[in-house]
Amino acid sequence: MPPDADTSEPFALPVPGRWANGSGRTPREAGVVLYVHGGGFEQSNPEFEHAMAYRLSKAAGRPAFAIDYSLAPEHPFPAAHDEVVAVYRALLAEGVPPGRTVLFGESAGATLVLGALLAVRAAGVPLPGAAVPVSPIADLTLASPSIDAPAGPDMIGRDVLEHIVGRYLGGRPNDRAPQSPLHGDPAGLPRLLLVAGGNEVLLDDARRFAEAAAGAGVEVALDVYDGMPHAFHLAALLEPRPPVGAAFLERLSSWLDRSERDAPA
Repeated sequence: MPPDADTSEPFALPVPGRWANGSGRTPREAGVVLYVHGGGFEQSNPEFEHAMAYRLSKAAGRPAFAIDYSLAPEHPFPAAHDEVVAVYRALLAEGVPPGRTVLFGESAGATLVLGALLAVRAAGVPLPGAAVPVSPIADLTLASPSIDAPAGPDMIGRDVLEHIVGRYLGGRPNDRAPQSPLHGDPAGLPRLLLVAGGNEVLLDDARRFAEAAAGAGVEVALDVYDGMPHAFHLAALLEPRPPVGAAFLERLSSWLDRSERDAPA
């Protein structure tokens, strides 16, 4: 980690994870980025995720916590979902302002973020100020047309998605929320920045959720990066940073700046 990275634990949370703070600010002052990693619900790389949490902290101007949630198939739904919700609620209990808290997830982690938002809203818990789901599997029935688009540069296809969704659900329904977020009611969710690559199989999942949320009155932005495959945003980890990685972080920073300006004191 860079010299300016503060990896100390400001307080205990109910699920393991790692803190990364490149902002010089405290969670109770600035809020938190709750980072929910990808990996098909069943893979994790803590060192890699810690590095991404640091990049997110720098871009967002607030500390980040990378949650080490329980993995399928040993821990199918709702284990990881419940843990994301539990950590979010614990952050609020520690005095972290919800309006300055951001849920960020990629791929399977973005699915967990959307599901957590639905659960938090249903429970009447104060919602975060914003959420950034990158390439979510929004519909676990795998009905989006882009999943069956002609093979391109993407690393995943229908066969991979069927495998990971089946192991994650462990026999539970694939057409119900919160596990399949597109089958829930997005009304009342916080500001959303949905992100997808223009050449990825999950492009239509991002589009469909953005359309559903906008139709329900949610403030939504959908960023599609032309020609990019699934998980293109990981270019933000490379040094020197490729243009697409730099553009992704710059866009994230400017969009979240507005979240902080609009957040209640």
